[in-house]
Amino acid sequence: MLQLFRNFFKSKIGIGVTLGFLVLIALAFASSDVATTGTFGGVSGGDRVAVVGGEKIGTADLSMNASNALDMARQQDPKVTMEAFIAQGGLDEVLNQMISRTALSEFARSMGLRAGGRLVDSEILQIQSFKGPDGSFDEDLFRATLQRRGLTESAVRDDMSKGLLSRQVITPVTFGASIPEYFAVRYASLLQEKRDGAIAIIPSRAFAPEGDPTDEQLKSYYAAHRENYIRPERRVIRYATFGEDALSDLRAPTDAEIAARYEQNKAQYAASESRRFTQLVVPTEAAAKAVLDTVNKGSSLAAAAKQNGLATTTIGPVTKSELAEQASAAVAKAGFAVSRGETAQPARGGLGWYILRVDSIDKKPARSLDQVRGDISSTLAQEQKRRAIADLSAQIEDELDQGKTLSDLVKELGLTLQTSKPLTADGNVYGTADSAPEVLSRALATAFDMRENEAQIAEVDPGKTFLIFDVDDITESAAAPLADIRDDVTAAWRMSQGSDAAKKAAERVMKRVKEGSTLAAALKKEETTLPPPDAISMSREQLVRSGQVPPVLALLFSMAEGTVKRLEAPNMNGWFIVQLDDIEAGKVDAEDQMVKATVQNLGTTVGDEYAQQFIAAVEEDIGAERNAVAIDAVRKQLTGLPD
Repeated sequence: MLQLFRNFFKSKIGIGVTLGFLVLIALAFASSDVATTGTFGGVSGGDRVAVVGGEKIGTADLSMNASNALDMARQQDPKVTMEAFIAQGGLDEVLNQMISRTALSEFARSMGLRAGGRLVDSEILQIQSFKGPDGSFDEDLFRATLQRRGLTESAVRDDMSKGLLSRQVITPVTFGASIPEYFAVRYASLLQEKRDGAIAIIPSRAFAPEGDPTDEQLKSYYAAHRENYIRPERRVIRYATFGEDALSDLRAPTDAEIAARYEQNKAQYAASESRRFTQLVVPTEAAAKAVLDTVNKGSSLAAAAKQNGLATTTIGPVTKSELAEQASAAVAKAGFAVSRGETAQPARGGLGWYILRVDSIDKKPARSLDQVRGDISSTLAQEQKRRAIADLSAQIEDELDQGKTLSDLVKELGLTLQTSKPLTADGNVYGTADSAPEVLSRALATAFDMRENEAQIAEVDPGKTFLIFDVDDITESAAAPLADIRDDVTAAWRMSQGSDAAKKAAERVMKRVKEGSTLAAALKKEETTLPPPDAISMSREQLVRSGQVPPVLALLFSMAEGTVKRLEAPNMNGWFIVQLDDIEAGKVDAEDQMVKATVQNLGTTVGDEYAQQFIAAVEEDIGAERNAVAIDAVRKQLTGLPD
């Protein structure tokens, strides 16, 4: 789990996110810890966990970012707990990233770089979490989202400013990173390398005891492997949906309202003409006239363009005013002065001299109020419904804020209350292959941040269908009681005992091979009957093409010729013995496409290495001091340990 997190942050994408907008991960992976983190006091240095140059990193910032990182990890493994995350070094990893980003932003400022308010605004406008149903930035949604996530606008802007500064100094470091071609030839030749050997498996089941363990043995094994039996957090959600059916009868739009809307959009109903053109743009008037002469002699515009080494494009449908904006008033006048199938006189525009051929003309007559009355009435009615349902949802939200329960609201609105089966954070029904009800998909992440019986409202279909829901029951993530899983633990104990015995058998077999025996003969000398080895003959290119590389094959391609090694199989299933007999070096020509691909791929890797080295140098130059006492206080607060 943590390796995934580390690898993400070490990649070029990860560097961009981490050094860019670490706080904004909260917008995608909201955690209850963000909103409920307590205040920190009584630690050395106040509430700062580190000082980077002249910038302080606070305990609350570290706590929030650790919670966000945990939620990111939970997207891959819902069973991950904060305790496990911190035990595997997750908190230290997050702090390292925060220090790196702060050092880069401080370095950027010292170099005179800036990230102004308008630049920050442009980044905010691109964030999907802040866009409304029409895809444009929604300021109300922006502020509501920050409030739900426990963020302030100043914190978000400061975070984005640091990210933009960091980006400004990192981008030149990684841009254009490459390796010499002769390096690429050597690396590419490795793909042609061929290896011959054999792989054997010594299964744990062949050595597993058939009897049951004693109670003491079972309890001891369970205690030592408790983390293997952690059940994910489960939540039961009660919910009800409502839409237009929950509205009272709405009045029909009046004639006055319809007439007012018609006047408001009168240009929309006026007569209009749009055209499609084949377009050619040339640099000079003389060239344009030469092309037109060729067309007038019977050639098509496309053929005339081709004769001059040019190509036409198609545009439209466009109105005269739209074409004037795109090219120039003169081009629009020329294009709309000729009939369908005719070629207009050349006219000067923004890119040069334009020659237009009219492909089609679409004329729409003006429409009277009576002709569009029905359409306008329908539009107004739909708008009225949307406003009414938005008002109802706002009213419900106010009532929820005032303490009204889900049961009360369901009864008041005449809705049907439904209760889910226990669900996990990844959207599955616990203990089954079933998924959570589709209607809960948008609310599930929020439901796993809520307390019990604190109802909330969410949109299912924006502006049309809403969901009221609460959490009826929470079962915390914890190891299953031994009594509930005794058979599973017993089976695991047997496999563990078998794995230990299989390991000893593997050591005996390897010893025989090193003394000169073949792998097949060494296996046959075991008292327990074992499967024969499989011969392997494979190139590194075949290995790469296979997609996911099994660890045992990865081992084969990392060994020295004439050696034998062992590798534990997953889930205590046994031990692999890998014997490498021969390595045939690969050959590749410098002009091979594989060399060019290697240059490109390794260039990306080199860029990542440059970035890591640059960040380390910046940190050393700026200086960073950690407050171990404050860091420990955050660790204890996140894990719930006593001070």
